[in-house]
Amino acid sequence: MTPQKGEKKRLDVLMVDRGLAQSREQAQRLILAGEVSVGGRRDVKPGQRVAGDAGIEVRATEKYVSRGGLKLERALECFGIPVKGRTCADIGTSTGGFTDCMLQNGAARVFAVDVGKSQIHSRLRNDPRVILIEEMNARNLSPGSLPEPPEFLAVDVSFISLLLVLGPLSQIAAPGAECAVLVKPQFEATREEVSKGRGIITSPEIHARVLRKVVEAAPGLGWWPVAAIPSPIEGGSGNREFLIHLRKSTGPAQTGTGIDIDAVVGHD
Repeated sequence: MTPQKGEKKRLDVLMVDRGLAQSREQAQRLILAGEVSVGGRRDVKPGQRVAGDAGIEVRATEKYVSRGGLKLERALECFGIPVKGRTCADIGTSTGGFTDCMLQNGAARVFAVDVGKSQIHSRLRNDPRVILIEEMNARNLSPGSLPEPPEFLAVDVSFISLLLVLGPLSQIAAPGAECAVLVKPQFEATREEVSKGRGIITSPEIHARVLRKVVEAAPGLGWWPVAAIPSPIEGGSGNREFLIHLRKSTGPAQTGTGIDIDAVVGHD
């Protein structure tokens, strides 16, 4: 329904009405990212009421259904991980940014695993290459949980340490599988550190410590750390995040990864 000339509507709703966004959630992300202007002004808010005939411009459209796709895109590029034709898994799917990125890079199929339900974008839900594994906690995955072992896994989990997830993922992964893991310091730091920063971890020392913790624990959980990089964008709450490239181990746990954690974090 097209709004009347003098009628005012929420900006995010109006964007959906005009086809400038697929959903209110996407419209809100674009607005908060500063990609939307009304009458030439970018200091706008999703709930701001604007005239039905207002001039709305979107500076850039989203490449993926969520910002997570941009994070995985950088990981695939920097780590040189091919996904074309491979069976993949998105652990902690949520809206499906990682899934979208894998599909756009040629994945044959993606097992979308999430502890929640009905969160994935409708476009991905209706894609025959996406196999939904909903209401599944990643720490409870075991051989047989997925239709077949994935050759590549992308991991973005919240409110749980990666140290509780990497072991089960090694058990379900195909031999030689590769993995891109998003490290969120606020879920790896101590409770005191998180409380002190009100959920925001800004200390480079803490960033380095939690990243080192995951890297050093990985071999004992069935994964060999190959490389690490900072995420190209911050998390939704402004937290810095990092990406680690892992490869499934085929022999006994090794020591010494060769990854310069301080260089990755930018900590002198």
